[in-house]
Amino acid sequence: MLEWDGPGDTTFVLVHGFTDLAFGWCEVAPRLAAHGHVIAPDLRGHGDSDWIGRGGYYHFLDYVADLDDVIRQLARSRVVVVGHSMGGSIAGYWAGTRPDQLAALALLEGLGPPDLSGSDGPTRTAAWIDSWRTARTRSKLMPSLDEAVRRLRRNDELLEEDLARRLAEAGTRPVDGGLTWKHDPLHATFGPYPYRLETARRYWERIKCPVLCVDGAQSRMNLPEPERAARRASFANVRHLVLEDAGHALQRHQPAKLAEAILELGTVSTCET
Repeated sequence: MLEWDGPGDTTFVLVHGFTDLAFGWCEVAPRLAAHGHVIAPDLRGHGDSDWIGRGGYYHFLDYVADLDDVIRQLARSRVVVVGHSMGGSIAGYWAGTRPDQLAALALLEGLGPPDLSGSDGPTRTAAWIDSWRTARTRSKLMPSLDEAVRRLRRNDELLEEDLARRLAEAGTRPVDGGLTWKHDPLHATFGPYPYRLETARRYWERIKCPVLCVDGAQSRMNLPEPERAARRASFANVRHLVLEDAGHALQRHQPAKLAEAILELGTVSTCET
């Protein structure tokens, strides 16, 4: 958990994405902290949070319950939640669960993965069990921090080397023979339950406060625009923004412009109750 103190009654809650960590907001959070309180949790099994015990698993709604607890304990009276990628799905589920507690919501390429309704059943269950059993024996060992930096930049061509090194330093831990990523390898497995768009819509349709959906113009990890537009239409009060010179990880590529957009969103009226 990272926290930045700031003035006023607004708390910006920053929810990172899959295999990322709270430190991934390091370029955005200080810009927001000049205008309010900022908290960025390490989702369970990510960053410096504990891994689930033997025999356990990371069921998706566990993240939603964790976010609810963080907000309950730490947030001030106005809450603006920002979710990136998987963190956007978590934020959307939480916002639909607690719509009266939210001033505004920003989803950064966070409208969910492709709809997988109908893909559950015995084949998926068997694959989940088999991968869950062996996932922690397949940790990705890296001989040096330089290799971690190289892997980050290989998967994100817009990521500058200095920031990549800071992220690699924060996101790895030493083990025998080198370094490994901090997140639990169990996250590399497919969960037992598929993503169902109609379920997500039931949460989104309860959100009445302003919603900002942000996409990166150079993203290669987003849904097709017609599908994104159809999903955005589920929100009662939504605005769409595309950031140039940004890929999927907008918070890395355009932190100043992203923070400006979040701050503008954070000044709008609280949602109707």
